Amino acid sequence: MPLIRCAWAGTDPAMIRYHDEEWGVPSHDDRHLFEMLILEGAQAGLSWSTILRKRAAYRRAFSRFNPAIVARYDAAKRRALLRNPGIVRNRLKIDGTVQNARAYLAVQRDFGSFDAYIWQFVDGRPKVNRPRSPRDVQATTPESDAMSKDLKRRGFTFVGSTICYAFMQAVGIVDDHAATCFKARRARR
Repeated sequence: MPLIRCAWAGTDPAMIRYHDEEWGVPSHDDRHLFEMLILEGAQAGLSWSTILRKRAAYRRAFSRFNPAIVARYDAAKRRALLRNPGIVRNRLKIDGTVQNARAYLAVQRDFGSFDAYIWQFVDGRPKVNRPRSPRDVQATTPESDAMSKDLKRRGFTFVGSTICYAFMQAVGIVDDHAATCFKARRARR
């Protein structure tokens, strides 16, 4: 009997693997959190499958998402990234990644870790929803609104509420696996 998944996973093996192994799984690893924040911002205006296909190239281009290294990227490095066909070649998104790395490091200094900072928006516990259909999944929530507002105040960019909610789903701050999805069924056990 085939596994039932969230509808968005589709039939693409990479999307299925991402759904099954990563999406909605609580992450407390600062580097992974940085990676997902950057990738969700890169997705703006694009499909997640596009970003997922480019993920390995993003890891190479952005120093395996080491924010201390990315924060030091100079104008020459950013110009080189604009010529990299493996990533989304958008000047605002590339500059935003460098800006976000700097803001990220400041948050780590202020809170001890980005993990400690970001999980405060749900009081340290994943928010679990069980949507019955794709229409039941929200694009934003009061928590994503608060996260977006605070990240912007701290100097982050490409962190609107919709991007923040997608990030929250990606790193398991929110678990929006459909009620019929095998991941939701396993979580209930």
